Amino acid sequence: MSKRVVVTGMGVISPLGNDVPSFWNNLIAGRSGIDLIRAFDVSDCPVKIGAEVRDFNPGLYFDVKEARRLDRVTQLGVAAAREAVQSSGLTQFAFDSTRIGVVTGSGIGGIQTLEEQHGILIEKGRRAVSPFFIPMMIPDIISGQISIRWGFEGPNYSISSACATATHSIGIALRHIVSGDADVMLCGGAEASITPLALAGFTNMKALSRRNEEPSRASRPFDRGRDGFIMGEGAGVIILEELQHALRRDAPILAEVIGFGFSADAFHITAPHPQGRGAALSMQRAIQMSGLPAEAFGYINAHGTSTELNDKLETIAIKLVFGEQARRIRISSTKSMTGHLLGAAGAVEFIALVEALRHQLIPPTINYEEPDPDCDLDYTPNQAIQFNFEAGLSNNFGFGGHNAVVAVRRFASDGSTSS
Repeated sequence: MSKRVVVTGMGVISPLGNDVPSFWNNLIAGRSGIDLIRAFDVSDCPVKIGAEVRDFNPGLYFDVKEARRLDRVTQLGVAAAREAVQSSGLTQFAFDSTRIGVVTGSGIGGIQTLEEQHGILIEKGRRAVSPFFIPMMIPDIISGQISIRWGFEGPNYSISSACATATHSIGIALRHIVSGDADVMLCGGAEASITPLALAGFTNMKALSRRNEEPSRASRPFDRGRDGFIMGEGAGVIILEELQHALRRDAPILAEVIGFGFSADAFHITAPHPQGRGAALSMQRAIQMSGLPAEAFGYINAHGTSTELNDKLETIAIKLVFGEQARRIRISSTKSMTGHLLGAAGAVEFIALVEALRHQLIPPTINYEEPDPDCDLDYTPNQAIQFNFEAGLSNNFGFGGHNAVVAVRRFASDGSTSS
């Protein structure tokens, strides 16, 4: 790449904690954020478990009136952005607001507002529907609210590509900086879709685990006993910055983003390609853009949803890309602890990858108990492990055949490896 792009800030709201340190500490401890759903009555639903964000207080981020006019998904996204901005020190110095952009996304958007306002329409009629209904519901309002809050006037829009949303947002933000559209980009995703309607939809398509009696053991990526994913909610926002811009303001540099690959399966609305072609192509493209040999990549934060097909076919794709090296790469699925955050998953997992690089510590795949012959790589079972590696990948694949992969390396000021 003609320009180097670094990570200078991160923020997270998640089932494992509402800031990066809490999230990371719970992740490496192997704690599960999955429990019985408390947001609404699930007594008549075959699926009663989810990975909800706990102890989120909108009053810490918004005044009462503002909070009422924001769907939960936007609240989570803006809250994550606040931590990212504060940790980066971005607003502590004079900045050119036209050179700072925002690209975030959501797979589903403001579905809580949609359900609530539809109920009001049916019960009370159209005049009772809130005039804020549309701007509360549309997924692009997350990017809009972030730019309004801090006055960022650069490129600003939303991406929605199901479970690949946040990874697409990070990759596209990277490209905006490389192409010269901006010096700084806030990117990531948010999701708050643990609602009666969304839960019913995912339940009826038989995508979710029904291990209601053991919530913390329900998400078990790559394990032979996996029976579906767990709905999660949360948000992750990352600040990407052109290296020289970051150095001029003495910004904290957490890692370097070196590659982005994306593709389409062109196969099925929900099932991955049966030979893993699209996933493999995205990984290959991210590695190619990085300029590093495949051997430099020591860790993959896998998509790893805990569904039968995804875990099997992601394993196939990794083998296609890395050959025999695939057996030496550390892999983990942090969804075993966070559940599946859908459009926010890629951002939260990107943060996990950056922290893994910084600490040289691989988070585990918990609940890995019975090996599956079709999933025969090293998934870092049940315990975090110290592991020296220079670069890693974050994989995310979405309904509709959307595939996105981001490559990240440890930062070295001379551009060489940091070992």
